Amino acid sequence: MISQAAEYALRAVVCLAERPGAPLTTHHIAAAARVPAGYLAKVLQGLSRGRIVRSHRGVNGGHVLAADPGRITLLDVVRAVDPSLRIRECPLGIASHGTDLCPLHRRLDAAAAGVEAALSATTIAELVAEPDRPLRDGCPAAASSPAVGAAFREGDGEP
Repeated sequence: MISQAAEYALRAVVCLAERPGAPLTTHHIAAAARVPAGYLAKVLQGLSRGRIVRSHRGVNGGHVLAADPGRITLLDVVRAVDPSLRIRECPLGIASHGTDLCPLHRRLDAAAAGVEAALSATTIAELVAEPDRPLRDGCPAAASSPAVGAAFREGDGEP
């Protein structure tokens, strides 16, 4: 029920939360979160506009979370890249329906409301605290990988 951009955004934010305070480049996040780097760059722009992520250019640059992961809900992340899950007016543009949705769209909107409620009930910190972390083989292992670890130490300056 969420877009691919929202899925990628969630993976990226979890990755950043698993390495608190460490600026990560787009390349590092893409590799760890298994997201195409070109697509991730656009997703990170949305997260930056939504004030979920801060980006810094330069040798020690990269992306970091802009807030405590305990205050960022999954819904915050999804809304930063996909502003509305809800159906506010007739998607078919039928003027007589306006905001009075037909039975089909009322049910779809109710399902979207349920998704929003579930996403707003979980924070990024809660995900990271789980014993089987979402990106166990991603970000936490990145520093121990020779190739990625070297890039972290050298810092390629690419945000």
